[in-house]
Amino acid sequence: MANLFSEGSLGAVEIRNRIFMAPLTRSRAHDETDVPSDLALTYYQQRASAGMILTEATQINPQGKGYIRTPGIYTAEHVQKWREITEAVHAKGGKIFMQLWHVGRISHSHFQPDGDAPLAPSAIKPDVEVFFDGQKQPASMPKAMSIEEIKSTIEDYRTAAENAKEAGFDGVEIHAANGYLLDQFLRDKTNQRDDEYGGSLENRMRLLNEVTEAVLSIWAPNQVGVRLSPIGNQNDIADSDPLNSFTYYIEKLNTYGLAYLHMVERFPGMDTNNHDLKIQESLRNCWNGFYIANGDYDYLTAQNAMESGFADAVTFGRAYIANPDLAERFEAGATLNAPDYDTFYQGEEKGYTDYPFMNTK
Repeated sequence: MANLFSEGSLGAVEIRNRIFMAPLTRSRAHDETDVPSDLALTYYQQRASAGMILTEATQINPQGKGYIRTPGIYTAEHVQKWREITEAVHAKGGKIFMQLWHVGRISHSHFQPDGDAPLAPSAIKPDVEVFFDGQKQPASMPKAMSIEEIKSTIEDYRTAAENAKEAGFDGVEIHAANGYLLDQFLRDKTNQRDDEYGGSLENRMRLLNEVTEAVLSIWAPNQVGVRLSPIGNQNDIADSDPLNSFTYYIEKLNTYGLAYLHMVERFPGMDTNNHDLKIQESLRNCWNGFYIANGDYDYLTAQNAMESGFADAVTFGRAYIANPDLAERFEAGATLNAPDYDTFYQGEEKGYTDYPFMNTK
């Protein structure tokens, strides 16, 4: 069995270890243009010793934005800055995938072009708050997407995938988790449509299938992954029968021959009961390929997941925020830096690029 330090292959990509950097929203991009800041190059290059880096969630179009200072991948300026970042990571021997994102209803008209309502499968307002102008505000009432808007969004995923390839990424991840747009279509709490994109499991998965196929028109299957969160309730999301629903979805995803499935098994602070764990175990067994586990793992639980054969790699979030050399620290048995929670989403270089490496403490 592999362990955290085993080399191997992730689809078409050779990896130096199984310690992956999770996608982490850090709110350092330029808010008016969604272009990553110059600091992002340093931030990602510092973490190039990860077996693979997943970028922060990156919106595919202007409608996909729901948070301040998150980056995009829909203009030439975005492509240019991301190309600088991928070249910096590759120069250090690292591998990096871009996570393609649309927030759907987890937004506010403040972020939307012309102050429009956010897009969603159904006009159901989420019980969440968003942050802008220095304060939290309730998310706006979304509007149900028309068929034309759905088709346009699929094309925006295709263009974003093409832009990511031009920017030099090693692959892309389709973000269908955590209560954002694609997850909203998958779940019956948020998808109450009565057309070909709602109702049955086949219909609720139609958008994810069509987005996946659009991305696969640009990338080879072994350079594309999907992220799911079947038992998560983040962003006011839920499903009446997650085991049945996600068994269907995962079995369909198996047919595409993708590089991996990235599963959010639990969130920090989220209560996970035995029923949830049983669902998670069953769903993991449905997946036939490379499995990336995520969910509040530490060194020991991650190593156990690897050695038992449960996972093929594990993504770490907060630990990678505070420890740019996390893989080396794990291998050396070194103490980890503690994360500064106050700078997760603010602070420029503070709490972003100024965490010390082992040999600089």
